[in-house]
Amino acid sequence: MAYTNNLQIIYGDATLGITGKNFHYLFSYERGGLESLNINNKEWLYRVPTPTFWRATTDNDRGNGFNLKASQWLGADMFTKCTKIELKVDDRQFDELPIAPINNQFSNHEYADHVQIAFWYQTLTNPATDVKIIYNIDNTGCINIVMHYFGKKGLPPLPVIGMRFIMPTAATGFDYEGLSGETYPDRIAGAKEGKFHVDGLPVTKYLVPQENGMHMQTKTLKITRSSTLNNADQESEFSLKLKQDKQPFNFSCLPYTAEELENATHLEELPLPRRTVLVIAGAVRGVGGIDSWGADVEKQYHINPEKDYEFSFNLN
Repeated sequence: MAYTNNLQIIYGDATLGITGKNFHYLFSYERGGLESLNINNKEWLYRVPTPTFWRATTDNDRGNGFNLKASQWLGADMFTKCTKIELKVDDRQFDELPIAPINNQFSNHEYADHVQIAFWYQTLTNPATDVKIIYNIDNTGCINIVMHYFGKKGLPPLPVIGMRFIMPTAATGFDYEGLSGETYPDRIAGAKEGKFHVDGLPVTKYLVPQENGMHMQTKTLKITRSSTLNNADQESEFSLKLKQDKQPFNFSCLPYTAEELENATHLEELPLPRRTVLVIAGAVRGVGGIDSWGADVEKQYHINPEKDYEFSFNLN
């Protein structure tokens, strides 16, 4: 295929395809998000990225009952309800999605300089609130991702506000520029700024599996894998890069989802590492640790569910 300097747009019956020289992206209207992120012929998604609101319960959470107060967010984290999709291609704002049969008006030679597609989600909480995730794709293939959480009065306390990406295979390691070691809002005083490499996807060996592996105030992140789900692929390392946009981001990179950690009462109950679970977080609750017998996290390290939060980052 001969590529131009523009994005090629494929208006599918229920999907939007965006392709260029070394990338192919597929957005699913049915599943409500980015279904395929293929860069240099390597697939980076095993599931559609979704908003995430839960972190595995810590000893301190159990001690002060936070997990019970916040339990609605576990359901909201597991199940996603997409309520609206907005699409803009260059200067054209679509009043309705170009699905079948509307997409019949387009050829297979449609090009653009910029695409913006936004997915609106409604949380399965009482009361419910909204989350909007916007994907901005420029003609180099870079994706700028913006997530906006809309606060609402009466919601329970929040563990985290972020996006979860599940990748097809386990990473061999990751490199990042930010703060050293594991950090949380109330656990950064001893960290140093720099560039760091982490082998594999280490999980802290707590007696009871729980939240771990967060890295605050990150400027860049590179995740490296060496295997795919395609048995014909020859093993060689390939990477995905993320960069801060307007401000540093927070992330964790583990082989398990928060629900898998939550479900295990001992380390041996965790499944074998098979995937890479990346969480990019705009807001993170502190982990406390003053004691494990009832002390709450200090108030300045809470996430206010009634307040709006927005964060953004670049991916390529």
